[in-house]
Amino acid sequence: MHYILYYDYIPEYMERRGEFRDQHFAYLNPFLESGSLFLAGALTEPADGAVLVFRGDSPEVAEDFAKADPYVLNGLVVSWRVRQWTTVIGKDAEHPI
Repeated sequence: MHYILYYDYIPEYMERRGEFRDQHFAYLNPFLESGSLFLAGALTEPADGAVLVFRGDSPEVAEDFAKADPYVLNGLVVSWRVRQWTTVIGKDAEHPI
């Protein structure tokens, strides 16, 4: 299954991210290496959030990530939510058409 983690950033995100960026990327690495984090990136124009795509058996893989992410813990993320994503096209499609 795939799960999408949506982040909503504070208005001052661009000014404040530098302080926590190395911690955030170091935190991402084990999830990438294990294969549970599939894709991740910031939204632009405006830079007001991010989207991260996880693989797992339950939404807990994405929820647990968010709860301990340095961006969340240090107040750069004002809210986050996880949605299950039913993939139908692509290499890892769960329900191919």
